[in-house]
Amino acid sequence: MTDMRTTDMLMAERSAFETLFPNKPFRITHNLENDPRLTLDAILELVRALPRDHIEYNSGQANVSQDPDATPLVDLPPEEIVKRVETAGAWMVLKKIEAHPAYKQLLEDALLSVAHAQGHETLKEAGFSNVEGFLFVSSPRSTTPFHIDSEDNFFVQIHGDKLFSIFDNQDRSLANEDQIEHCITKHRNVAFDDSFDSRAMHNDLKPGEGVFVPYLWPHYVKTKDSYSISVAITWKTKETKRRNQLYIANAMLRDRGFPQAAPGTHPAWDAAKMAFVGTASAIASPLRKSEELRKFFRKIALGKNANYYYRGQKGEEGVAN
Repeated sequence: MTDMRTTDMLMAERSAFETLFPNKPFRITHNLENDPRLTLDAILELVRALPRDHIEYNSGQANVSQDPDATPLVDLPPEEIVKRVETAGAWMVLKKIEAHPAYKQLLEDALLSVAHAQGHETLKEAGFSNVEGFLFVSSPRSTTPFHIDSEDNFFVQIHGDKLFSIFDNQDRSLANEDQIEHCITKHRNVAFDDSFDSRAMHNDLKPGEGVFVPYLWPHYVKTKDSYSISVAITWKTKETKRRNQLYIANAMLRDRGFPQAAPGTHPAWDAAKMAFVGTASAIASPLRKSEELRKFFRKIALGKNANYYYRGQKGEEGVAN
């Protein structure tokens, strides 16, 4: 494998990719901090272009161990949060930014630099599928609670300083299998105890720096004394997609009174569940183009609080995140 060149968008030591990727976290650097697509003015235009259920926000004054049903809210529309980010006291994420062609190009170019550094010609050859982007805009001294995500992630810091604390996903005293399933299918937050902190990989990130966060590794994030802009450049492999689908099937069956073993415990039963989820997804996929139907399917599959995206303003439904 070749070294990453200074002209590449995402960079790390050759040894990190040889010994850690994709199973362990490590620090990276990048050259995206001056990208015109990641300024507040450009982000404001992106907010105006995205569907409402791709924008999630709440008060930045959350706890690391935050009960999602009690998350403090911000009574501001998304555009005002961007305009007043220094004083809004808010945390916001724009989801699936690849829906916008300019951001799709940004994400794919960044991952292609990693693929090339590993000797691959294409994203597909490198195993990067389901590429998605999440753009975070946070006021000073805001907290993203302890949580688990369902994809691999190159997280890059664009503006402001941030503390990014990552925890071993093999440590089941931090999050057991039931909690992991809940994070993938219901809500990402996990209960946190201060005693966990000594087990973290704490990363102080400045613009031009970042970190690789592997699939299912718990983490929390805090901004410092300036507003923050960050991007999570994410993808799924064939195996992570399969495991996520099994978590979804298990959760749906468990909600209907049928206890389920963890993925991998009963391979034959897992295969049957995968066939069901695949058929259901194929039927539902064309319908997901409608925002109202997306809300409906989330509610059917994940329960009455699934549409927490919409509780960013007074009178909107769901639980805050």
